[in-house]
Amino acid sequence: MWEPSLRYPDPAIRNLHPSFAKYRLPLASLERLYTGCRWSEGPVWFGDGRYLLWSDIPNNRILKWEEETGVVSIFRRPSQNANGHTRDRQGRLISCEHGGRRITRTEHDGRITVLMDRYEGKRLNSPNDIVVKSDDTIWFTDPAFGILSDYEGDRAEQEVSMNVYRFDPKSGQATVVADDIDAPNGLCFSPDEKILYIVESRSEPRRILAYDVQDGVRITNRRIHIDAGPDGTPDGMRCDVDGNLWAGWGMTQELDGVRIFNPAGEPIGHIALPERCANLCFGGVKRNRLFMAASHSLYALYVNTAGVAGG
Repeated sequence: MWEPSLRYPDPAIRNLHPSFAKYRLPLASLERLYTGCRWSEGPVWFGDGRYLLWSDIPNNRILKWEEETGVVSIFRRPSQNANGHTRDRQGRLISCEHGGRRITRTEHDGRITVLMDRYEGKRLNSPNDIVVKSDDTIWFTDPAFGILSDYEGDRAEQEVSMNVYRFDPKSGQATVVADDIDAPNGLCFSPDEKILYIVESRSEPRRILAYDVQDGVRITNRRIHIDAGPDGTPDGMRCDVDGNLWAGWGMTQELDGVRIFNPAGEPIGHIALPERCANLCFGGVKRNRLFMAASHSLYALYVNTAGVAGG
């Protein structure tokens, strides 16, 4: 049974390197905002409405947490087993859907527009995580997790490789930017968008890869940015304004939570959770509140930095 810390500083937030001390707030503690999900994923912040949306994939719903009241309600059900979410530069919700095997955009009036569900005539697998670049292009991963069983989607045969895509909503054109990653998962850009980080979920050990972004349209110079070790499991991730990478982590009691890495890929901090963290985002009025979707629950923590705009 999880209990919040009544003491400051919260022992759940740990320095792995002295440089992490500047990102901790000694009078901020971990909060559990909600519990009762089957697999909590894909948080995305709506500052204009002061609310957070996140996915409960097996329950086929998107939940909504309101900052002003703390009330949690159902935003959409069925959600087509939605997983990762982000917003485009016009403020619209962009979603990965396992059940629909597609990426969609929720318009301002609530209509749902299908952006992409096929590549070269073949169905996508189960889009997983997604980001929007400052030029409005949409980058997403497409592993097969959602078609492996009827738990997070619908069991189906794989028709395309587990690719990473760049989709241009202006032209409707999609290109494969990576086809050699063993189950690509979470992804995010560095603050200057010159580096794209991608989680490789089925390598042994699991890794976070880094690529150089060339001309805003392709990626080169694949390299291992972070080796997760024998037990580490990186998932969703986001960068702060200093270029530190905040990654969902877990699979053991010691590792469950969020692991923070500096731009060189060195671990500097850890936020311990009683559950594996699948994904996270920055939000709040000043983008200095970290929201963490972790297995059954949603957690939050104020930190002494801000997330990159648009992440």
